[in-house]
Amino acid sequence: MSAAVPWLCSLALLMLAARDGIALFLPDSPELQQLLSRYQEPELHNRTGNGVLSRARRAIQWSDREEILQLHNKLRGQVQPSASDMEYMVWDEELERSATAWAEECIWDHGPQNLLMSIGQNLAVHWGRYRSPAYHVQAWYDEVKDYTYPYPDECNPWCPERCSGPMCTHYTQIVWATTNKVGCAVHVCGRMNVWGEIWENAVYLVCNYSPKGNWIGEAPYQHGRPCSHCPPSYGGGCKENLCYKADTPEPQRPETEDMNEVEKPQVPEDIPAWARPRTRPAPTKPGSKDTGRTYMAQDIKCETKMRDKCKGATCNRYVCPANCKNSKGKVWGTLFYDVQSSICRAALHYGAIDNNGGLIDITRKSRMPFFVKSTRNGIESFSKYKASNAFIVSKVEEKTVDCYATVAELCPFEGPVSHCPRVYCPATCKDEPSYWAPVIGTNIYSDSSSICRAAIHAGVIEAMTGGYVDIVTADKKKNYVGTLKNGIQSESKKNPEGKSFRLFAVRE
Repeated sequence: MSAAVPWLCSLALLMLAARDGIALFLPDSPELQQLLSRYQEPELHNRTGNGVLSRARRAIQWSDREEILQLHNKLRGQVQPSASDMEYMVWDEELERSATAWAEECIWDHGPQNLLMSIGQNLAVHWGRYRSPAYHVQAWYDEVKDYTYPYPDECNPWCPERCSGPMCTHYTQIVWATTNKVGCAVHVCGRMNVWGEIWENAVYLVCNYSPKGNWIGEAPYQHGRPCSHCPPSYGGGCKENLCYKADTPEPQRPETEDMNEVEKPQVPEDIPAWARPRTRPAPTKPGSKDTGRTYMAQDIKCETKMRDKCKGATCNRYVCPANCKNSKGKVWGTLFYDVQSSICRAALHYGAIDNNGGLIDITRKSRMPFFVKSTRNGIESFSKYKASNAFIVSKVEEKTVDCYATVAELCPFEGPVSHCPRVYCPATCKDEPSYWAPVIGTNIYSDSSSICRAAIHAGVIEAMTGGYVDIVTADKKKNYVGTLKNGIQSESKKNPEGKSFRLFAVRE
C-alpha cells in the first residue's frame, strides 16, 4: 500500500496574500467591483420545458479554466529531471462541480471529508489586487526549489522524503505522473476565516485532482526519456513530453486510503503591516482590567486541535480547562503527537497537566513518519501510520524573580522556540535605579533589561502591585529606542550584544 509524499501531501493548502504594491479597495469602489466581477459572471437564463426561466452560473471563467489547464500541462512537461511516464492532464467537469460546491462553503480547510478519500486538492486564497488562478498554480509549482527528486537507486524499498522547505506537496501533486484530471473553481467569499483572521471579499481557489497523488514512499514520476514509459492505454502517443491520447482521456483509477494532512499557512514575510488583513478585536467585558493588554497564553477547549491554532511565538502557550479526561477529542501518538490531536488531551496523556487543567507550552516538530498508540494517565492514544507534522507538550514553570533578573540569565534565546517560565514580579521594582535594573528599548527590549521594570514600562503589570508576566524571546535587534512610559525612562542603544524579548500580560 502506498503512502503520501514528504511534508503535507496532495490535500496541500497555500495562503498567498498580495505582496508589496497591493491595492486596497474602499467598499463599493470601482476597482473592487471590477475584481469581483471576474468571478461573479452575469447569470445565464435557460428556458425549461415549462417555459420557465432557470438560472445557471459558471464557477470559473473559460479563460481561467484554459489558463489553469495549459499551465498544468506546460509545467508537467518541463520537470527536471525529465519524466518518462507523465500523463497529459485534461479538465474534468465533475471535479469542477465538486470544487465549486466546496469553494462556495468558504471554509479555509480541505473538504468535504467524504470526497477526500478519492481526490487530491490544492487550495489558495488572496485578497486585494487581482491575481489570476494561474498565479497560484505557478506558486504551487515553485515549491520545486525546495524539493529534491528521489532517484530509483535511493528508493529501497521506499523513496526518501526530500523537502527542505515548509512544504512541497502543492508541487508534487501538480507533477504526479498518474494524476491526469483537474477541475477548479473560484469563489469570492464575503467573509472568510483564514487561520483566525477574517478576510473580507477573499478570492478562494479550489483545485481538485484525480487520481490523487502524493503517496509516502513513492516518487511523483519515473525519471527517463519523455514518453518512454507511458501506460499502454495511450497507444504510444506523446505531446509536449506528456503521454497523450487524442480521443479520450485515461479512465479514472481506483483510489485507496487518503494519506494527507492540512499544512500550515505560509504568509509572505514582505507584506507591509498596513496591507495585512485586519481583524476586529474581541470586545472587552464590562469592568475588565485587560483593556489594551496583549496575552501570550490562549484559553482553549478540550477538543481544540493543534492544527486549528495559529502559528508563531504567541501561539505556543495554552490554558487547558478542567475535566478534559472524558472529552471526545482524539490523540494520536506518544511523546510526539500528530497535529490533528487535541492539545489538552495530549497534555493529559503526556502528564504535563492533570484533569484540573492548567498551563502548557507547545513545541512544533518536523514531520514524523508515524505515531504509536499507548494508554497513559487515563488517556488512550491512537496509532497513525502516515507521516504528519508533530508537536510535543511541556508544563510551564512558574518562577518568582527579583527586580534585577534578566532574560539573558533566565532563558536566553536559543533558536526558533525558546520557552521561558511564567515570571512573578514583586511590587517594589519601579524605583530601582537604572544602573542596577536597566530597561533598554520599547515594546521589544534587550535581554539585558530588568524583566520586571520592562514589564512596568510596557504596561504589562502595575507598578504598585507587581504580578505575573509571560516572556517571548527573539533574536538580536540592531537598535532599541528609549521612551518614557508608566514612570520609567527606558534607554536607547545601537548594535547591543545579546538577544531581545517581548512581554505579555497574564489574565487573573
